[in-house]
Amino acid sequence: MIVECITVGPLMENAYLLGDKKTKESAIIDPGDEAKKIIGTLEKHSLKCKYILLTHAHVDHVAGVKELAAVTGADVLMHKADSLLLKAAPIQAVAFGIRPFIAPRIAKYIEDGEIIQVGNISVRVIHTPGHSPGSVCFLAENVIFAGDTLFQSSIGRTDIPGGDYEALIEGVRKKIFTLPDDTEVLPGHGPATSVGFEKENNPFF
Repeated sequence: MIVECITVGPLMENAYLLGDKKTKESAIIDPGDEAKKIIGTLEKHSLKCKYILLTHAHVDHVAGVKELAAVTGADVLMHKADSLLLKAAPIQAVAFGIRPFIAPRIAKYIEDGEIIQVGNISVRVIHTPGHSPGSVCFLAENVIFAGDTLFQSSIGRTDIPGGDYEALIEGVRKKIFTLPDDTEVLPGHGPATSVGFEKENNPFF
């Protein structure tokens, strides 16, 4: 399994490449900007992008999606509860210093517990609302792509439209902290961490 972080855009958002070495299939998670940089990473590993997976639809996580999908032909997958956020994202771009873009077409809406196959890698969808109604995490082997649900020693903002603090805390406790302690947590911003570290050190828990 190939995993690489690609930090993009003015808000330093972490996009991720998830690839299968054997089949050369891959997914890009949250291509928030700089599609050309992400395409270069795919080419470096000689991977074909099958899916673009969105943890949520805030502007800094989706601005590069349409361009990347146009080049790679990848299907864009997202939870339906973030549909309104996706529609509003291009309008918010200017306020966040992100170049104008057009919202992508969603090929398929995903649900909690669904398995997405990327080559030989099984990726499980974990719905963790709170930062946004449709926020999800993606679990692949012992790595969880957490979006803006869980950060190193912090959590995603919930004081924004669609935010729900209680739901986020409950989701992390019941769906992330029940994973093995050595599960690597790859967040949407900032450094990687682990389930065990966050259970012991995150001040929100």
